[in-house]
Amino acid sequence: MPQISKGGKWVFGWCVIGASGEMRIPPKACTEYGFQPGVRVFFLRGSRRSGGFSVGRLEKLTGTDNPLMLRSLGLGVILDDGMVIIPPGIEFQPEERLLAVRGSGFAVVFLRQGPIFEAAREKLAWPD
Repeated sequence: MPQISKGGKWVFGWCVIGASGEMRIPPKACTEYGFQPGVRVFFLRGSRRSGGFSVGRLEKLTGTDNPLMLRSLGLGVILDDGMVIIPPGIEFQPEERLLAVRGSGFAVVFLRQGPIFEAAREKLAWPD
């Protein structure tokens, strides 16, 4: 897993959203965050600066008093090969590219824009 800049974020790589909203989470991210087929996940809104969203195991978000519930965009299930279907509340364009970044131990982050995204465009191979 490369680091974009010294002391910067670690990235898992690029993800491409399919026409039906399907997305393959990079294998290293699946291992690190415990995403296996059948695992229920949540989607959280990303920051205004980077756009995108985060995906984490639902068991990490238990309790209705969790303040992160206010940022919830929907739920999903990990399918075979790390595939997940993006919930209807998240706008996307088919073939849109997102950068998978190590977030907290809580969720993996998928960026749409911002300085980390732009640095990765310069340093990492753009997916075909």
